[in-house]
Amino acid sequence: MSELKEKLIVALDVDSLEKAEGLVALLGERVKFYKIGSPLFTACGPKAVKDIAKKGVKIFLDLKYHDIPNTVYAASSAATGIIAQDKKPAVFMMTVHIKGGKEMLRQALEGARSKAGELNITRPFVIGVTRLTSEEADLEDVIDAARLAMDAGLDGVVCSAYEAKKIRREFGEKFIIVTPGIRPKGYPKHEQKRVATAREALEAGADYIVVGRPILEAKDPLKALDDLLD
Repeated sequence: MSELKEKLIVALDVDSLEKAEGLVALLGERVKFYKIGSPLFTACGPKAVKDIAKKGVKIFLDLKYHDIPNTVYAASSAATGIIAQDKKPAVFMMTVHIKGGKEMLRQALEGARSKAGELNITRPFVIGVTRLTSEEADLEDVIDAARLAMDAGLDGVVCSAYEAKKIRREFGEKFIIVTPGIRPKGYPKHEQKRVATAREALEAGADYIVVGRPILEAKDPLKALDDLLD
């Protein structure tokens, strides 16, 4: 349980801050990391990031920036500048889409680095999305995407458990691997193509696993979380 607790990110894929805060309160100290993606950020903006981070948890901002390099620089700088309290950064990790190209990836990293230096805070990790887990993906395509991310200086990648083992082997222990598409055995895949259990993802080398619907849509989210941790 303790190992998974240090690697579990619960996705706050809800459409209101009230729902998000309710879930964080319910799950309590069992969860240290939360993902805020497009649904909650679009509904509530940076306030959601600030308010959730103020509860003593760390935020993985998953907006998959993909635009011209200058715009992504500005976006990653703005994300880095979201401060929760006591001058502590709210965002500990954010995503960019590797399909944006090497210069865009470099500018994403530079935007985060520059703002962190200006504020004298720890720079958030910047990681690249290789392929969505809802897509069919060729292993070598994902490896090539990870290589581009590393060449651009990113801290790691988002990939499925299917690619994690090879990425870990090729890019070393310091390269962060975040694995979404986590499903308990027998749980519906929905639109996901490349899924794995939490154990499979960890054994493949994931540093963090992202779990959403198996907890959010459970009749008893707390029991679903405890079952996962067990």
